[in-house]
Formats: sequence, structure tokens, C-alpha cells
Amino acid sequence: MEVILKKDVEHLGYANDVVKVKEGYARNFLLPRGLAVSATESEKKQLAETMKQRAHKEAKIKTEAEKMAAGLADKTLKIGAKAGEKGKIFGSVNTIQIADAIRALGFEVDRKNIKLKGEAIKSLGKYEAEVVFHRDVIKTIPFEVVEE
Repeated sequence: MEVILKKDVEHLGYANDVVKVKEGYARNFLLPRGLAVSATESEKKQLAETMKQRAHKEAKIKTEAEKMAAGLADKTLKIGAKAGEKGKIFGSVNTIQIADAIRALGFEVDRKNIKLKGEAIKSLGKYEAEVVFHRDVIKTIPFEVVEE
């Protein structure tokens, strides 16, 4: 069954993508939650018209995202955390703290667009996070967890 996504769905696609899914997944999950609509001919025509009108806006948003990614490319974030013996921190570092560190540099990134690579961060050291600025602009940002 073909559906048109209304919102980004992880591991499936982005908003306004036409994707093929199993009928049960569409009928029981995507459609009731408002994440997608059936890809009928009229919906496809409406989507084409919408995409044509959005093309200019989308290009502008993408260039802004590329500027933000380039601005963060040469910077290493430092995140402070209280640590005990042997460099083990109390709690763990999460995406909220990374988003706050990026915000401190003057860039606005939603914490939902940040994915930590690997396991939970529970010790001091250098790590990497993947930041999605735009669906086509994904950047790996290095950061360092230091003792406060």
C-alpha cells in the first residue's frame, strides 16, 4: 500500500514522501495517528502542487542549515559534568546538554535532531553526536565531556 507521509517517521521517511508500506502498518499505525494519508491520485496531484510551491522555500532552508553545519564544523563542544574517581560521571550526558552547548555557541538545534553515537555517556572523554540540521544536511559533531 502506498501512503504519503504527513510527518517525519523514523526509519521510514520524511514528510511529503510517498512510501510503500504493508497494509496493516498503514491502517493500524500511520493513518490513525495522522502520520500519513492514502496515496490516491488526487492526493498525489495535491502533493505535486504543494511540492512545486515549496521548492523555493526548501532551498532557502537548506542553505541556512548548511551554514549552521559549516559554523559548527570547526568547533568542539565542551560539556561540563560532575565526576567522581576514575573519570566516571554522576548520571549521564544526554541530548539536552548537547543542545544547550550548541545553543551557547549561537546556533539553534532541537534536541530531537541529535543522536548520540554508541552507548550512554557515563565517563569523561571525547565523543561524537550526529546532528540533523535538515533532511539532507546531517553532520557529525565532536564533543568533549569535561569535569566541572
